Parts: sequence; C-alpha cells; structure tokens
Amino acid sequence: MMKIKSLLLAALAVVATMSVTSCGDDDDEVVLDNYTKYQRAVDAQVNAQKKHDKAILLVAFGSTWQCAFNSFDNTKKAYEQAFPDYDVYVSYSSAICINRAAAGEHAADGADKRNYYAPNFWLHALGAVKYSEITVQSLQVIPGEEYGRVINYIKDFGNNYLGDLDDKYLSEVTVRLGTPLLNSEDDVKDVAKILNDEFKADAATKSVLFMGHGNPSSKEHDYDIYKANVRYEQLETELQKYSANYFVGTVDQNENKKEDVWARIQEQNAFPASKSLVLQALMSIAGDHAHNDMYGEGEEYWDEKEPASEDNSWLEYFKNEAKYENISTRKTQSDDLRGLLDIPEILNVWINHTKNNIELSEVYHSMYPEE
Repeated sequence: MMKIKSLLLAALAVVATMSVTSCGDDDDEVVLDNYTKYQRAVDAQVNAQKKHDKAILLVAFGSTWQCAFNSFDNTKKAYEQAFPDYDVYVSYSSAICINRAAAGEHAADGADKRNYYAPNFWLHALGAVKYSEITVQSLQVIPGEEYGRVINYIKDFGNNYLGDLDDKYLSEVTVRLGTPLLNSEDDVKDVAKILNDEFKADAATKSVLFMGHGNPSSKEHDYDIYKANVRYEQLETELQKYSANYFVGTVDQNENKKEDVWARIQEQNAFPASKSLVLQALMSIAGDHAHNDMYGEGEEYWDEKEPASEDNSWLEYFKNEAKYENISTRKTQSDDLRGLLDIPEILNVWINHTKNNIELSEVYHSMYPEE
C-alpha cells in the first residue's frame, strides 16, 4: 500500500508540474502552479540558510495568530541553541493554517503574514541539498492523527515520492523522528510534575482545567489513532495525585468535552469554595482553539439554550452553567494567551525528545527493487 500511495503522489506531482505554462511570446514569463511555486520558495530558503550538514525540521499543526508565530520563533531559537550543529526549520502540517497565515488572517489584529510550508516541501528541499542527517520533530501533544500525518510525510520522502531525488543518497541519509510531548506514560508523569510546579499555587484554592484538542472519536466511528486519547485521562490521573482540583478535557474527544469535565468536578465534589477557575490550553501554541473555544468571551460564545454546544467557549460555559465567579488564565509577558511551548520546562521535554530520537532505519525503499 505504501508503494501504491507513493506512486499516486508522484503521478499527481508530475501532473502539477506539467501545468507550468508559458504566457508570453517567449519563455521568460511563465505561470507556475502552486506546488511548484511552494517548492521553489522552500528550496530557496534552504539553499540560503544551509550552514551545517544536519537539519531539524519542527512540524506543528499550525496557527495564524501572532502570539503563535512568536512561540514558533522562540522555539526555533531554543532549538538552535540546543543544537548548534544543526540547521533548524519550521513547518505546518495544516493546509488551512498555511493558507490563512499567508493571507494574514489576523492582520487586522497586528499579526504578520507568514509563509509556513508543508513538511513534504521541506523534506524534499533538505534531500535535494543532501543533508547527511534529517531529524523531524513532532510538535504535537499526543501521538494521534496529526502525528500519523508527520510519519506519513517521512515515509513518502523515503519512498522518493516525486522520483527526482538521488536514490543512492536516500539509501544513505540518516532520518530520525522526535516524538510528541505525551508520547509515553513516563512523559505523562514528567509533564504532570512540570504543570503542577507551574500551577500548584492556583490548584490550592481553585479549579485548574487544561483544554487539549483530542482525537475525534465515537462508538460508531473510531478515529482515535494510536488510541492516543488515553493520554488525557492519564494526565488527569497524574495531576490529581498532586491536587484534586486538576482536570483535563478536550475540544474534540467525545465524552471528554467541557460538559464532561464539569460532570467529573461535580461527581468528585471538587467545586472550590473560592468559585475560582484557571484555564490553560494543553496545546503547543495559543491559536484559534485557545482564543475561541477556551477563552472566547461574550454573547457570541454562549447559547444558554444549548449549554453543551461546541460553539460555547469554556469560559462562558463554566461561568454560566457551572457558576464559577472568577475565571482567569496565565498570559505571556506580552499579555498573550500561552501555549505549552511558552513554558520553558515543557519546551525542554520536546527538546529532550529530539535528543533521544528514534532512528528510522526502514524509511528508505529503493526505486529499483529488482536490484
């Protein structure tokens, strides 16, 4: 199946390349299809920035908020300090985020227009200049659907899906993979300790709720790739060893949404006497989910006729339905919402995953299997 998928991708890429057409009397003026345009842009960046023989590609889902751009910029700088012998690049896996960031979705609020390209363009560019070692670091929180996409990008690279990289080079290049934040149960324990160190003063008198994304899942359709949703349950269990006031919910995981978190608070008699609540996004950056789903404020984020509606924010839900009187969140020094990458100790967990990466020895598949 891997071979078939790669051949199909290669065929599509050839078709895309064929759409580069002349639009003048001579061949100097051409109209490039987007695929070719993006690849050339990434190629140019890699050729201009290549200083070392080894590279790290950081892969995030993506965002269009300036505070998220700042988080990624700071993360890139931290990686360059931690890995001085590597060139570091940042990629988005979400086409929607790539397109909207380039269009400047939040430009009216002061956000830049940013060009973040998909991992396939970066991997192809890194292979074209023949880095001897390429480490792909997932900036996902759980090893779920988006992490699966990261792995598939690496497989397609190893299969030379466009058929234009040097086959001998691909057979020799070292490809490594850095795992998501909560990849293992040991990671869960480590992250729980860090979060408790960060929030224990709040948890002494307030509810502290962490909002993750979650793999969409249901009894009818099991989309819970790698059964990764269990990490949220495990994290809540570990956090509650420190304080009964910690809870972990999600945006998308069925039976672990805001109304389910509120049900657990009531079942465990954990509503605090202070009627106070602290919200924190359990995501790498503070993007749309943090600004809207978690901390959206006002009438547009609350429909009292449907309290559990996905359009209702956590802030409005817990204020109106659960009757919390004081709801707050931690912010950065520039007064932005925080993601997990903005907590240095959490960022160090990702960095350690890069240092303790997995070497992918079976990524490469020869273009010439008969040899």
